Amino acid sequence: MKFIDETVITVESGNGGSGCVSFRREAHIPRGGPDGGDGGRGGSVILSATSHHHSLYPFRFKRHFKAKNGAHGQGRQKTGKNGEDLIIEIPPGTLARDADTGEILKDFDKPRENFAVANGGRGGSGNRRFKTSTNRAPRFAQPGGAGKFLTLKLELKLIADVGIIGLPNAGKSTLIQAVSSAHPKIADYPFTTLVPNLGVVEAEGKDPLVMADIPGLIEGAHRGAGLGIRFLRHIERTRILVHLIDGTAIDSIDPLSAYNTVNRELFEYNPALGEKPQLVVINKKDLPEARQAIPCFIEAAKEVPVFCISALTGQGIQEVLSELRIMLDEIFQRDMSDGS
Repeated sequence: MKFIDETVITVESGNGGSGCVSFRREAHIPRGGPDGGDGGRGGSVILSATSHHHSLYPFRFKRHFKAKNGAHGQGRQKTGKNGEDLIIEIPPGTLARDADTGEILKDFDKPRENFAVANGGRGGSGNRRFKTSTNRAPRFAQPGGAGKFLTLKLELKLIADVGIIGLPNAGKSTLIQAVSSAHPKIADYPFTTLVPNLGVVEAEGKDPLVMADIPGLIEGAHRGAGLGIRFLRHIERTRILVHLIDGTAIDSIDPLSAYNTVNRELFEYNPALGEKPQLVVINKKDLPEARQAIPCFIEAAKEVPVFCISALTGQGIQEVLSELRIMLDEIFQRDMSDGS
């Protein structure tokens, strides 16, 4: 299934049913009063965040959505049936904008959130509602209200505990495959990963850890180089960043070159990203050239804690996962303290 993180759709709520013009007609009651019923309310269009979806792919082929109209009122004070609401399921993390104005209508940052993006038209009043002391037989009723038409831009930002970032070919896909059940495409060349991948790390007696493999960033990503802006967007909701560095690509003259490049792109896109907690991890320690370059990086990084792993062989991965859980627990405790 293709991963889609941005789309434009149109939604239209239902029209309200019109009120009815009717008069009571029964034997022995030749001059029955007005008994026209009200029209039913039009159906609303409701966006609903559900964990059943992880992409906006379902909107690839269906772009227009319309709720049902309300039924017209009838005689004998019968109210028309309300139009059925239309529920559109979207993945958690979706941002809904008015495509014409750019206004953010709703940020679905949690599962099971619902939001009526277009309310149905009101039902019109039947003629019985207009009876007065001076007009005992009104021959008019109120038409139903029109539904609302809206063009929406949906933007998906993945929700994950940990985002794995780094330059292309750092081994992000190999790492997420090693720690979870995700099976991204892996090959030894840059930009193998063209879409984000989500992996769930299970551990007995502990909450699952959701990790997002963010496709490789390059210099100029914050200006849109490569698919930079769309990639960077998925990092915004993560709590911790694993900054993965290819140990075989460490420059002996400037060991922090790759590390600084990625951090600069994060900060230029959004300063808040540059301030997210990071765990620096050097990958490919199973290779001789990486083992030779690692001390240069650690010396240049000074007080920055550095973990060394081999995503291919699994060496050092458990230590990284343990540290991530400690960091997440600290963040959780801090958030709880701030909220109290």
